[in-house]
Amino acid sequence: MESLLDAIVGLFEIILAPFDALRELEDTSWFAANAISWLCILILVVAFVYWMKQLKEYDKEEDKTQTGHSFLG
Repeated sequence: MESLLDAIVGLFEIILAPFDALRELEDTSWFAANAISWLCILILVVAFVYWMKQLKEYDKEEDKTQTGHSFLG
């Protein structure tokens, strides 16, 4: 059982390694650490805006003439 828990700990140490590196970078350069954070936020915002634009285009192309029941339209 202990070896399973050690494997889980090792897995999370690998997965969370970028956050450890970012924490160590903050000790040496606060501006660099925040620049990386803002860059990630900017990438997410651009991806979200692109996604919304694609959904809007899909909504325009969708055929909305059908209804669930014949008496609705």
